[in-house]
Order: sequence, then structure tokens, then C-alpha cells
Amino acid sequence: MVFGTRTENWQGRAARSPRSCRTVLLASLVLLAATSMSAVGAAPAAAVTIVVVKPSQKLAVLFRPHEALSRPFRHAAAAYYVRARRPITDERTVLPILGQKTSADGLRWLHVELPGRPNGRTGWIRKRATVLATTRWHIVIDTSRRRVIVYKHARPVRAFRAIVGRPSTPTPLGRFFVEESIRLRPGAVGAPYALALSARSNVLQQFEGGSGQIAMHGLANVGGTLGSAVSHGCVRLNSAAISWLAAHVGPGTPVTITG
Repeated sequence: MVFGTRTENWQGRAARSPRSCRTVLLASLVLLAATSMSAVGAAPAAAVTIVVVKPSQKLAVLFRPHEALSRPFRHAAAAYYVRARRPITDERTVLPILGQKTSADGLRWLHVELPGRPNGRTGWIRKRATVLATTRWHIVIDTSRRRVIVYKHARPVRAFRAIVGRPSTPTPLGRFFVEESIRLRPGAVGAPYALALSARSNVLQQFEGGSGQIAMHGLANVGGTLGSAVSHGCVRLNSAAISWLAAHVGPGTPVTITG
């Protein structure tokens, strides 16, 4: 986290222009699956053994930046700074809600999942300047079977074969969410779409100012055989599958990665 500079920990150099930042972030996102990056010792990831798919998930749409605190209390320690808009698409930030609480001083709080390192970070934000929404979608990525299963109303509606991270750069396990949906130009790595996830690689820490963000994206200009484990952590799908996902699920959609 780079709280003092009012940036999220995946953004990289704060001094860059917004346009150049978005270019760098997008490059670091999709190139996780295509090029070599700086690697450090892998942090152990706890396996998800039970997948709970709820019929719906409440979401918070942010209309201003928020300080995420460690507790639902005005003077609690700041845990994170959440931008109101996503760095690549400039769409509004959408966070899954884990709970709600009204503190003794009458302030209303939301317990939300947060993007960035460490994986699985949560915090409390003020309910003010948010709009509540709901999604009925849930994506489950099974790295052992190398399949993506899509649920609606807790019922499976689609299943796709996928490429996942190789053993040395595995796709991180845990509970995450879609940060933003990005339409890529035809010549871009991972076209036609990328779903940027809140997950970060446990092995690849940085690349060109990015922080090893995990995405689901297409096969264009990167290739690979569906059903294999050859990526640097991202999840690759064929064009039809990723296009279907981009058309149906949006920011805030829960993503469970198990193996």
C-alpha cells in the first residue's frame, strides 16, 4: 500500500501522467501471461477447499475516494486508500460488501473487500458517497481442472476450459472480485477483453511500474493450449468465452480461485 501518496499499491510511479499510467498498468496486467517479469520468493497461498456461491452479492459503488479503516470507528487506523475510479477504464470503483454496521456515534459503515496487496485485504469505509448495488453472478476458477465455471443465482450456467499459471508462477488462490472490464485493441496481448481482478501474483511483484495484477483475458497474440498450465498467473480463455464473460459480468463480481 502507498497510502501517503494517495495511490493504490498497484499503480506504480505516481509522477506519471494519467494516460501513461493507464498504458503501463494495462501492459503490466496482460503481460503477466506473456513475458518474463521480476520474480521474488513466492509467498505461500492458502488453498480454498470450500467454494461458497451465494445467490447474490451486495456491492458498493464509490462516488468519491474513501479511506478504508481497520475498524468501523471514526478514529480507527487507516488501512487503505480507495480511489473512486479505476486506473485503466476510469469507471467507478465497485467493491463487494461483507457486512454493515452503525457505530455508536451514528456513522454508517460498510465492510468491503479491497484490491491490491496483500491478497484478501478488507476494510471499513463510510457508507456516505456510495450507492448500493447487487450482482447475481459469481465466477469460480478451478486451477486443478483448468476450468472456469460461471454461476448466476448460485446455479452454474457456463463452463469454459482455461489456461492457468504454471507451477513456478501459479494463479493465486483465494476470494477476489472483478475490478474492471477492459476492451482491448485487436493487436493487444490478451485481446479481445480482459477482466482485471483484485488478485495479485504471489511470485511476480512488479513489471514496468505495475504490481503483478492477475486478469482473465483472451488468447490473441499470446496463444497457448486450453487446459494447460503455462501462464505467468493470468487465466486465458478463448475469444468466445472471454467475450461472453465481458458481456455478462461487471465490476464487483465475486471470483473464487481454488485448486
